[in-house]
Amino acid sequence: MEQLKAFINGQYVESKTEKYMPVHNPSTGEIIAETPCCTMEEVEDAIAAAKAAYPAWSSTPAHKRAQLFFKLRELIVEHMDELTLCVATENGKNWAESKGDVAKALEMVEMACNIPTLMMGESLMNTSTGYDTTLYREPLGVFAGLAPFNFPAMIPMGWMAPLAISCGNTYVLKAASITPMTALKMAELYRQAGFPDGVLNVVTCSRVEADQFMSHPDIKGITFVGSTSIGLHIYSEAAAHGKRVQCLCEAKNHGLILKDAPLERTVAGIINSSFGCAGERCMALSALVVEEEIADALVEEMKRQLSRRNVGPAYDKNTNLGPVISQEHKESILKWIETGIAEGAVLAMDGRNVSVPGYEGGYYVGPTILDHVKPGMTVGDREIFGPVLCIKRVKNFEEGLALMNENPFANGSCIFTQNGYYAREFARRTDGGMVGVNVGIPVPVGIFPFSGHKNSFFGDLHAHGKDFVRFYTESKTVTTRWFDEEEMKNTEVNTWDGSMSR
Repeated sequence: MEQLKAFINGQYVESKTEKYMPVHNPSTGEIIAETPCCTMEEVEDAIAAAKAAYPAWSSTPAHKRAQLFFKLRELIVEHMDELTLCVATENGKNWAESKGDVAKALEMVEMACNIPTLMMGESLMNTSTGYDTTLYREPLGVFAGLAPFNFPAMIPMGWMAPLAISCGNTYVLKAASITPMTALKMAELYRQAGFPDGVLNVVTCSRVEADQFMSHPDIKGITFVGSTSIGLHIYSEAAAHGKRVQCLCEAKNHGLILKDAPLERTVAGIINSSFGCAGERCMALSALVVEEEIADALVEEMKRQLSRRNVGPAYDKNTNLGPVISQEHKESILKWIETGIAEGAVLAMDGRNVSVPGYEGGYYVGPTILDHVKPGMTVGDREIFGPVLCIKRVKNFEEGLALMNENPFANGSCIFTQNGYYAREFARRTDGGMVGVNVGIPVPVGIFPFSGHKNSFFGDLHAHGKDFVRFYTESKTVTTRWFDEEEMKNTEVNTWDGSMSR
């Protein structure tokens, strides 16, 4: 069994802790590694290393920073299969999904390669007569990231570290203790690419040790991805200490299915959106709002298509649906299914007793459909984070949209229709921050923000897109005035001295 180490100041460091946390292979249930619950002092060491590296790194020209990210990109491509296997083994995504996880991290590294253009400021000559103003964007210092388990590459090594570092900041990443191996492997690629020691630091620890990020005077900002309750706590505490905060939280994404939607293609999109990554993603399409006229046919077509999908170990390339992350989480999902039945939902497809020969110790839950979910049922309102789809039946577009917008979460929403009017009305009136028209997982490519709304996001600036530059930098304006010979003789200066456009 591998005993993992922290990555601090460019070196893998053996922790002095007496507490190690197990890392499981969800496909088998076996413990494959142990990761340290780093001590308060070790987390402090990581922050100190990042602080010490900041002056030189922030002074490094943006083009030189970009050159290192180009090298990092090459290394990720070179190690793509190794990183894919690592994601599949520790997280449970099937092979294609795991490769996509790494590819999405790569996408953000490619964004970082463009940082000289993205950080360009603005200027205007003669803002007032004889005065010129230039706006610069400057890094702030040390940022911290608290990563979830569900995307071991994309979130910590895509949305978090490369974007902060490319802007000239340094970084302390708390990797998820149940899926830390991918981030630690990618930290080695940063070292190989030539990033200076201390620019990136990776630790694993408990909430107790991580709490110091929120009040630590050397931490300038925090990115968190996880539950809404913890996200709201982090947002409140860190903001109270004057830090920049972005907290990406839970969701209950709804899709509205109108009667004119092409049945087979719509169902194929729903299955990908609802059951992909075993439903363990905050953009999973976990609830359908379906016009009553087509609801029965839709459910039957879903059952038909789902019956052809293979449940199996993550690293088997024939697997369509891999395991969920842990035995504890599996039990939570099963409990939610029981809750739905008890609340009156109809179990249209039951994935509770799925078995994978040879992998009996794995954490498998098959595709599950709960039909006739009514308003007020908790199973239709709360995030389950598993391969469970709730179906709510409505009479028409207006009833469906109103029902969707009642939900307190608003990461994403989508509509399946061939009617342009309803598609436009939906995009305009839905509360969802990321909207799909015949797209079940409407996460945009990295040049646009991951823009959750309502209780799915706390903060002002979203992850990636142009928002990331604004989040990881601050503006500085410089106004200049050069005197000609006559001006040099002037002994009176206007009160506003160039700050009015006159």
